[in-house]
Amino acid sequence: MAKAAKPKSLKATVTHLEMKRRPRATTPLPINLHATLMKATDIPLHFYRYLQWQVGREWHWVTRLRLSDEKLSEIVHAKTTQIFVLSVEGAPAGFFEISELEDATVELVYFGLMEHVRRRGLGEWMLGQALSTAWSSTPARVIVSTNTLDHPAALPLYQKMGFEPVSQNGAIIRPLSDDEILTMVKSGSTSAG
Repeated sequence: MAKAAKPKSLKATVTHLEMKRRPRATTPLPINLHATLMKATDIPLHFYRYLQWQVGREWHWVTRLRLSDEKLSEIVHAKTTQIFVLSVEGAPAGFFEISELEDATVELVYFGLMEHVRRRGLGEWMLGQALSTAWSSTPARVIVSTNTLDHPAALPLYQKMGFEPVSQNGAIIRPLSDDEILTMVKSGSTSAG
């Protein structure tokens, strides 16, 4: 049996953005959707990895998927981390993660929707909820980063909501190999059960 080829590394341009004042208004939840947004306290690691995979696989969110249980737990279970899970019609549909940093800064670390709920008007509403949560601790600023491999609407949406670009840099993203994906599937990290 032939050994699977390693995926090619991908080049990306990372844009770092900041917001120095709370947005004036939030977008209402689209009508005719039964959606809930709940804070996940002490999130199980397999469920967190499931969210990362389902939301971010198309955009090459790989960093957290490669972490050991111990390292991942240190990050997602830190007192400075908050994770909120979106459900639509009773099923997981997306999540956002914020982290309080030093110097009165809050970072929107992850934000995204699963494919089955995209294009239903939820992105702007959920980003508004994430920003309300981020600003609830009255930081001096809220930051977020996105890159050219992310959803094409990410950067325009962040700017529409009030973020301003402050810097850019290049990055190399190494997609998950077939072996890494197989290991995740075997360990149950990509299924909700």
